[in-house]
Amino acid sequence: MKRKQAPLDYETKFAGFIRACAKTKAEGISHLIIPQPQALGDAYDEKIESLWRLADSGLSLVIAGQE
Repeated sequence: MKRKQAPLDYETKFAGFIRACAKTKAEGISHLIIPQPQALGDAYDEKIESLWRLADSGLSLVIAGQE
């Protein structure tokens, strides 16, 4: 599957997610925990870009979900 260009303003809108991926990887942790699926993005292309970023970081994803 060929990767498409990131959505416009992705790096700005998801700067926290990008930093979390980098910090998690740098700390030697193998998975990133997010509170809800919406943290990956609102639109399809944002979610796909977030998943690509996770894969590029070599991280697994855990969604905490509702309590």
